[in-house]
Amino acid sequence: MQTKSLRGRDFISTLEFTKDELESMLELAAVLKADNASGRDHPLLLRKTLFIIFYNKSLRTRNSFEAGMTQLGGHANYLDSEKIYTPATEGEEKAYSTERVSDVARVLARMGDGIAIRMYGKPTGWKYGNGNNYLREFAKWADIPVINMEDDIYHPCQSMADVLTMKEQLGDLRNKKLVVSWAYSPSVEKPVAVPQCLMATASKFGMNITLARPDGFQLDPMMIDAIKGNVKKYGGSFEETDSMEDSFKDADVLYPKSWGSLTCVPPQTFEINIDKMKALFDKNKDWICDDRKLKLAKPEAIYMHCLPCDRGYEVTDSVIDGPNSVVFDEAENRLHAQKAIMALLMR
Repeated sequence: MQTKSLRGRDFISTLEFTKDELESMLELAAVLKADNASGRDHPLLLRKTLFIIFYNKSLRTRNSFEAGMTQLGGHANYLDSEKIYTPATEGEEKAYSTERVSDVARVLARMGDGIAIRMYGKPTGWKYGNGNNYLREFAKWADIPVINMEDDIYHPCQSMADVLTMKEQLGDLRNKKLVVSWAYSPSVEKPVAVPQCLMATASKFGMNITLARPDGFQLDPMMIDAIKGNVKKYGGSFEETDSMEDSFKDADVLYPKSWGSLTCVPPQTFEINIDKMKALFDKNKDWICDDRKLKLAKPEAIYMHCLPCDRGYEVTDSVIDGPNSVVFDEAENRLHAQKAIMALLMR
């Protein structure tokens, strides 16, 4: 496969990469995974430094980036957002507690080889799109790659690990049925980045995608238009339904995941409306992936989740710990997919 060099590119959304470019990342990820299992080293980022900034909690993302940089011969430098001068955009500065993003980005670019950021939800005031704008402000000023570790629109590293996992399990993804379904959780403050980015990425691989969600949990129309555009270009199909049971029928991949309602957060509202969000959630407590619903899918269908999951609410123990579940392969693949992304962008 011939693709132009990805060196120096930002990785904020998979929509900004061609299918061939994404394939090149996945192919390298598979090689790095196999070589890691056999003990072969690939110091592709020897003496390189990645700065990582988290405004939200993380288990898989932080550890997969840090372990990945170590395995590639480099170093991940964790910047605790509460112990540094907080990067702020113009007009949001507070004396002696913040530093303008343009300054932070240019300083880090002089000292390292990449910047990775996670920012969504409360740190953005729950204003949808604010986190993505923040990452793009960093990318504007840094002349080294900026990698999105999840914002309020996209989670591209997760979606690349998801596609890698599906390819390992199913081979050619063309015409395989992927169900991305909302699921209930008693925790309502959840971003929409995972389902949106998963469908945006998977739609470049010819999958038949079904989005299942109750009324009130529709996703960003801009993202839905992009998914439909990919389907038109690459094949496959896309449909939406308000029935979890109907969506599961004959599925190859099940991805039930809770997310919040965009109708309850800015700019649709002045501030996040927790009471309205909770009312929407509580109307749909039966949206759970259990054994009965699993049997509606193909017998060999795989169950996926980005983790952490809310056991007993989004999914039963019997499903996530059962033979159809690949969630821990999926979690491991965060490491290998991100190593490939970093190696191609930061070399």
